[in-house]
Amino acid sequence: MKPFKTALPMLLLLASAGAVVAQKLSPEFADVHSSQMVNVIVRYKSAPTAEQHQRVVSRGGVHTATHEIIQSASYRVPAAQLAELANDPDVAQISPDHPVQALAVTSGVVAASPAGTNIAIDYFRETVYADPADNPTYNGAGVVIALIDSGVTVNADFSRPLLYQQSFVPGDSSTADAYGHGTHVAGMLVGSGKNSSGWNSKYQFGGAAPGASLVNLRVLDANGIGTDSAVISAIQRAIALKSTYNIRVISLSLGRPPAGSYLNDPLCQAVEAAWNAGIVVVVAAGNEGRNNSAGNQGYGTILAPGNDPYVITVGAMKSMGTTSRNDDFIASYSSKGPTLVDHVVKPDLLAPGNLVISVEAPNSTLARANPGNDVPTSVYLNQGWPLIGGAASFASNPAHSYFVLSGTSMATPVVSAAAASLLQKNPSLTPDQIKARLMKTASKAFPVSSVAVDPVTGISYTSYYDIFTVGAGYLNLANALVNNDLAQGSAMSPSVTYNASTNTATLNVTGNGVIWGTGVIWGTGVIWGTNAFVGGTGVIWGTAVSWGTATPQGQSVIWGTDPDSASGVIWGTTTPSAAALVRGE
Repeated sequence: MKPFKTALPMLLLLASAGAVVAQKLSPEFADVHSSQMVNVIVRYKSAPTAEQHQRVVSRGGVHTATHEIIQSASYRVPAAQLAELANDPDVAQISPDHPVQALAVTSGVVAASPAGTNIAIDYFRETVYADPADNPTYNGAGVVIALIDSGVTVNADFSRPLLYQQSFVPGDSSTADAYGHGTHVAGMLVGSGKNSSGWNSKYQFGGAAPGASLVNLRVLDANGIGTDSAVISAIQRAIALKSTYNIRVISLSLGRPPAGSYLNDPLCQAVEAAWNAGIVVVVAAGNEGRNNSAGNQGYGTILAPGNDPYVITVGAMKSMGTTSRNDDFIASYSSKGPTLVDHVVKPDLLAPGNLVISVEAPNSTLARANPGNDVPTSVYLNQGWPLIGGAASFASNPAHSYFVLSGTSMATPVVSAAAASLLQKNPSLTPDQIKARLMKTASKAFPVSSVAVDPVTGISYTSYYDIFTVGAGYLNLANALVNNDLAQGSAMSPSVTYNASTNTATLNVTGNGVIWGTGVIWGTGVIWGTNAFVGGTGVIWGTAVSWGTATPQGQSVIWGTDPDSASGVIWGTTTPSAAALVRGE
């Protein structure tokens, strides 16, 4: 997607606008044709007023939304007026209204075969100890999760009504799921499993927080595409409804390439506003871990707003079709840190996200395009048993009840559900305390590396279990529920600085990031593979990361001394835009 790429750039217009004006305008506008109309988000120095909206209208613009939570507004304006708009002394920054998209993988999810024959139960709840059999008491009861996604198509698997629904898709007021992504995520959160229960059921597909309730805020259209402004508007609505519905968690299984520092990103500013309002924000890391188009072996591909240090950013694990965690591996497509520009350590956590079975939205775009991902009843029902009067009433249409998707989109609701369970147990926990507890109690036992073979292309991908791939570790809800630590201060993910002369990286922990006293979130002496460890005591992250000299884990790609390596990709001054990474340019 290149929404601002045109034949004749505005470079001359912007060059004559002056340094102050140029600083307010995103560099992405340099390629915009001056005759274009562009969708922008304008951040003001204080809350925008009707007078300020009128100034934009007088320049040929259209006011489309106001975002009070970030002192901003969305407009559609002539590109030729951008410099004049930036010259307004009340304007602090002008950014493109970027497209965002759902972060699920469908291509190659189920190998070519008769429909459903390769589908196996994923056990995403069991592997993180969120299954009702393991965790009968804490299931998110009383906690409300705001799902910002492609909408929800309600069926019998949603036993409680959605508390509130609204669409932010322009020109489409329906809150149903035309794409098929939001319903799948919703099922992973609060699904009751009713369509897979009954006298002949052999497995019930329920959510990881079936006691929680949902607020459905639709921002993605029938193609799984939305905009920054729609997501920001939905976040703003969730904050406004927090007290009314007890919204304590926002689940965001969507993203886009970061356009610059999180400090200047309207989408990141919005998730920070929700965090500061007392709402835990859980975000997908992205599915670009296999992307080597920039020679970075998938490092530096965390998407926005997962690049924000406040939020909980989630990567994907593979449950390998068993209930055991011992055979689980990282999904090779899971995006890796550090983040571009700011070099924030991400992801924060891992959770199951591969080949996940959850609720299907029949006739949605994904369902129509991927019939092989439709789960046959033989996977979850014992076949051939005689029907007894009324015995089949548990599922009115079981043939299109469940669907397979993969991605960090699927890992995200598992962590959102875990946050809801912690809040059920202790409603007074802050977002920082939730994040710190989930990270501290995550399992940290990993192999040095693993290899995944794409079932369609046959290409092999090697993953290394370093800090930028696995973060603080693999979600363990059982550990989190028995832990009673109350972190004091911020649990912001730290940035990291590399020293080429000593081949070491230092985690930049500020005073408000020191929240564990004598405990280290990574654990004492936790070894990341064979040559990397987090040391230090008295701080949540430790104080230094030592990578040694052998760097077999791909760290030479991140730090690199070879001029042909990706040292310039992550750390150099010519860092490419993540948009280019994702587009494969």
